Amino acid sequence: MKILITGGAGFIGSALVRYLLKNTSFSVLNVDKLTYAGHTESLALVENEKRYEFNRSDICESKSMEDLFYGFQPDGVIHLAAESHVDRSIDGSAEFIRTNIVGTHNLLEQATSYWNSLDSNRKNNFRFLHVSTDEVYGSLGKSGYFTEDTPYDPRSPYSSSKASSDHLVRAWFHTYGLPTLITNCSNNYGPYQFPEKLIPVVILKAMMGKDIPVYGDGKNIRDWLYVYDHIKALLTVFKSGNPGETYNIGGHNEKTNIDVVNTICSTLDILIPKESSYMEQITFVKDRPGHDYRYAIDASKIKKELGWTPDETFDTGIEKTINWYLSNLDWCEAVTHDNYNLERLGVKTEL
Repeated sequence: MKILITGGAGFIGSALVRYLLKNTSFSVLNVDKLTYAGHTESLALVENEKRYEFNRSDICESKSMEDLFYGFQPDGVIHLAAESHVDRSIDGSAEFIRTNIVGTHNLLEQATSYWNSLDSNRKNNFRFLHVSTDEVYGSLGKSGYFTEDTPYDPRSPYSSSKASSDHLVRAWFHTYGLPTLITNCSNNYGPYQFPEKLIPVVILKAMMGKDIPVYGDGKNIRDWLYVYDHIKALLTVFKSGNPGETYNIGGHNEKTNIDVVNTICSTLDILIPKESSYMEQITFVKDRPGHDYRYAIDASKIKKELGWTPDETFDTGIEKTINWYLSNLDWCEAVTHDNYNLERLGVKTEL
């Protein structure tokens, strides 16, 4: 099987590419624009594989995508390319609209044209998997869970752009018959995550002896999903999901932000002890504008219909993640050099 993956040099995308080339016989075409969050360093382990191709392209460019579809002749698409950091969307929303909405529209247009050119057998087996986020559902109170039927209520430029792309994908299934699938996942963490997100920021700030910033009172809650559990869920949906359906993917690991930070600090106290606890570096800062209080996924549908459940608990996943970052500080330096110095983003509140 030949799979076209967009955004395959990003955090989740590169994990998917590495997993496919290590654990399946699939051939992979990785299409990535290589923005600040996409790095070929994350693919060094597989870059010489014969079943792997990389193409630096922008999913918003129609001719480029058309050429890649007809040249590679994929049996399916897994679409991960997206601007994904809420704080960056607060500072500058335009690129989120362009990539997440316009880019997805262009990809759907090119995929549909290509799909219609296939013979009946390949056409019936083709799949277009769109990878999205639980943030499209908005914010939960202290109880309840997001299900596949939860009404959309996005609160940030990022989640609004992803909600729009989800609606486009559904429209292409209902209007044109393109066999699409959508997944909405909770917060991912694990190796190779660009150091602007909470967990790698905390690890690196702690190791540098700098203040560890925690938004507000630290009581906001997220469900944490280890990235390789997510990858296995995506492949399960891609292979066995029913076209037109949506599947929520969660890690069953609800944690407050301060609990996550404390867990990292206490783990570092054991792994790399120093005179004082890393917790003394924790500093509470002004909250993110419009910070959603709680996300929590009901992943019973994918378990019941497709048999997927996560393998990692938060405790096992975070230990693997911390050990990976401690052993790969050179990767962190390579991907942040000249483009990010662990500064806070998302503080712009006025036009």
